[in-house]
Amino acid sequence: MAQNTTTGTTQIATSAPGAAAGKTTVVDPVVAKLAGIAAREVPGVHALGAGAARLVGNIREAIGNKDLSQGVKVEVGETEVAADVTIVVEYPEPLQEVAEAVRKSVARTITELVGMKVAEVNVIVTDVHIPGVDDKDADQVEESRVL
Repeated sequence: MAQNTTTGTTQIATSAPGAAAGKTTVVDPVVAKLAGIAAREVPGVHALGAGAARLVGNIREAIGNKDLSQGVKVEVGETEVAADVTIVVEYPEPLQEVAEAVRKSVARTITELVGMKVAEVNVIVTDVHIPGVDDKDADQVEESRVL
């Protein structure tokens, strides 16, 4: 399979026997979305993105427009992809193990579904979600202090 990339897209030319001539173009946001889906599937991942991105993501989700690439940045080269994935981990999951599982899941998904090599997957852990405590804090914020 020959691969040719232009800025912001991945073009994959196929030459399989019996296949019609042509090219397939995969744009960067699709690669980011696939990486986001793969990262969310890892046990121990509570959310993707840093604080402000999660806030905007919660608003988008409330109006029915979930951003599956939230917290993911990809750089697509001619033959390789690099990804940065920002996560929030569930307490008491081991951070390094969750990060490694995210790295493997994202790399496998990009390799299998996009068909490109993965140069690197950087995982940034920005927070730890403590069930009950963080949920309680969110409930307290929503309550009005005045009548």
